[in-house]
Amino acid sequence: MTKLSVNLNKVATLRNTRTLGIPSILHAAQLCLTAGVHGLTVHPRPDQRHIRTSDVLDLATLLNDWPAVEFNIEGNPFHGYMELVQQIRPTQCTLVPDSPDAFTSDHGWDVIAEEERLREIIQTLKSYGCRVSLFMDPIPEQIERAANIGADRIELYTEPYAAAFAEGNGELAVSDYAEAARLASTLGLGVNAGHDLNRQNLPLFLSAVPNVLEVSIGHALIADALEFGLPETVRQYLEAINTN
Repeated sequence: MTKLSVNLNKVATLRNTRTLGIPSILHAAQLCLTAGVHGLTVHPRPDQRHIRTSDVLDLATLLNDWPAVEFNIEGNPFHGYMELVQQIRPTQCTLVPDSPDAFTSDHGWDVIAEEERLREIIQTLKSYGCRVSLFMDPIPEQIERAANIGADRIELYTEPYAAAFAEGNGELAVSDYAEAARLASTLGLGVNAGHDLNRQNLPLFLSAVPNVLEVSIGHALIADALEFGLPETVRQYLEAINTN
């Protein structure tokens, strides 16, 4: 079964526009948890423009009471990431190659260029007891290198698929992801997926791409919550996943 991990960054973005502490990250997390999510995701950046270090600490404490729910911390390991995950030791560390001032993540790792640095990082994170996933484009030679340096999983960067789906070309675009997932499985890598997935494009993706273990969804899910409410939105996403 594909698991749903809700990315809480956009809740923090709204919260940070004022100094009132609302909406509450913890309350949003609790609503997601009671609605049945399998995981929570955060992507703290060095400028703390959305999720803050204090949020990560608070969520880690909250999840002590939810042992079956996974905590996934995304980030660039070369920009102030390692100290935080050493302290928290989340279930999963998803390594993303974005610069500190990146608007959002917009490409996967060039593992060929970063092989030695990433290999050392992965070994360190595994020593903390964390599963390690690399944010990847569906490029076979890059995925092969990810397996060679010890990653446990890859997270397929799905924005190009989402854009193609919106233009009516989803079935064509999803084939590259299906091939990438099959290759990853043969190499012993688990497969996650994320970025611009939503209620509309998720069913096609999961029906075409085999063995997706987790989808991490934030922006679209939080936007849908403005219409349906957060618990109902989580239930709709779980339903979209379970139809496959």
